[in-house]
Amino acid sequence: MAGNIPKSERETGVILGFLEEAEAWQLLSAQFPSKVGGKPAWLSQQNLPTLPEIECEKCQTPLVFLLQVYAPLVGYERSFHRTLYVFCCKTPACYTRNDSRCFKVYRSQLRRENEFYSFNPPPDEKPADPGDEHRILSTGVKLCYLCGCPGQKACSRCHLVTYCSKEHQVIDWKQRHKKECCDEASVASEILNSFVFPERELVTEPEKLPVKHEELCASNSSEQVNYTSDLEEKELESMAFHETRDSKVFLKFKKCIATEPHQVLRYCREGSPLWLSSEHVPIKAEVPKCPCGAERTFEFQIMPQLLNHLKVDRKDASIDWGTLVIYTCTDSCDQGNKYSPEFIWKQDFSEDRVL
Repeated sequence: MAGNIPKSERETGVILGFLEEAEAWQLLSAQFPSKVGGKPAWLSQQNLPTLPEIECEKCQTPLVFLLQVYAPLVGYERSFHRTLYVFCCKTPACYTRNDSRCFKVYRSQLRRENEFYSFNPPPDEKPADPGDEHRILSTGVKLCYLCGCPGQKACSRCHLVTYCSKEHQVIDWKQRHKKECCDEASVASEILNSFVFPERELVTEPEKLPVKHEELCASNSSEQVNYTSDLEEKELESMAFHETRDSKVFLKFKKCIATEPHQVLRYCREGSPLWLSSEHVPIKAEVPKCPCGAERTFEFQIMPQLLNHLKVDRKDASIDWGTLVIYTCTDSCDQGNKYSPEFIWKQDFSEDRVL
């Protein structure tokens, strides 16, 4: 069938992620969303990651939810529902070059028949009572009023809201709770939370590339960047005879994203990342095995374009990355309702490179 597809519409095997507006109910757990920002839409309603599992390894402050990707695996009953969660630190000083310690990734998966969701797909309409899953889950797990992570520290005055940490309690008190404390109606209402990132749905479509870019961008079946393509060498050498290897990798990165400049995510499980530099590319030994003993494989990467949406630019400092590459258990091992940690690799631009 592939031979019948016009070359101008040939797919690379990569799924691209883009941001779109969505109604709040469409991003709740029962809809199995992929999304950026807001609070996590937890898949399993039990055994959520708690402090210190979601603390920054550099400054020890609680991380904030960045995004989640709903990525079920066909043919695996244990992962009929499967979501990957990425958390990051909001302290700019923690974003040192090529340092991944200010990020955490967790995987949650469930069988189709489970104790939290219907066996049948969710209806494509707003539920009569969507509940308040950002404050308390159906299992009774209380969540942080600021960030949506597990929180057992209650406000000592109203006892209506809980927090994951003293830090988040102080931030929320100054931001909004001081005005609404002891007012149950205000607490229950949806008030803009400026601490979390702006919330958007993450929608996907296959990557399709024109002929002239195929050789540069279709190397997704190999774990290493291919520097030896004759066509790639000819194109690059015609542009600059003395191009360095790093220049070639960066040029490939720019050409691959040029056709879809608003992509914020690239998904290709068991494929290979689109590196933006020849420096700081992990070797196999640098990607740790899953605690179950299985190797980890590339699943998706987060692109620098996402930073434009997060509104994190500051005059003095800002959170930043070149690309964030997520590796997950090749077996997608069964940990029951537990959230399993996965591995993230941060690669930054070379100092003389800009998009």
